[in-house]
Amino acid sequence: MDKPPTPGADPDILKGWQQIAAFLGQPVSVAQRWAAEGMPVRKQGRYVESSREELNRWLGRESAGEPVQIATPETDLSAELKRGLAFHRKSRGQRKNAA
Repeated sequence: MDKPPTPGADPDILKGWQQIAAFLGQPVSVAQRWAAEGMPVRKQGRYVESSREELNRWLGRESAGEPVQIATPETDLSAELKRGLAFHRKSRGQRKNAA
């Protein structure tokens, strides 16, 4: 269970495997495996932490350039869908031209 944020805490920082895994939409074991494979996390004493921004950048690199977005309550999903479809159409057109 997540603890409420403490006053003055940075809302961009995810602390602990539970918060990182929840942000990624994956089980804790997957988040730990991804960290072992290079996902950006920092040890803080006996805990780990990472920022939402760092994780989004890492996901973008790992997806071979395909747009990746973690949905938050503030995310405009229709705009993200349009962006993803435009990327797909553009990359599909480049493959046709290369053939």
